[in-house]
Amino acid sequence: MAKESSDRTTIDLFATEARRGRPRSNPLSREQQLKVNKRNQIQRDRANGLKRIELKVSQDLYDALNQKALASNISRSQLIESILLAQVDQ
Repeated sequence: MAKESSDRTTIDLFATEARRGRPRSNPLSREQQLKVNKRNQIQRDRANGLKRIELKVSQDLYDALNQKALASNISRSQLIESILLAQVDQ
């Protein structure tokens, strides 16, 4: 029987070494947790009808967007979306 690293039900079958200290609260490694969380986030976004856009900006623009979003009390994503909508509607 082979062990699947993402299998949460049989992950402890092959644990041979006893570890000291507090036991792990999640059987998956941090890398695997991030993959699962990202997959779940993408599925939630798709279910909400959202599409992903990735862009790279300078540090100055990034900081300015963060400051403007904080001042407007909205997320950076919402700020960028409102800016893009304003440009499309023109």
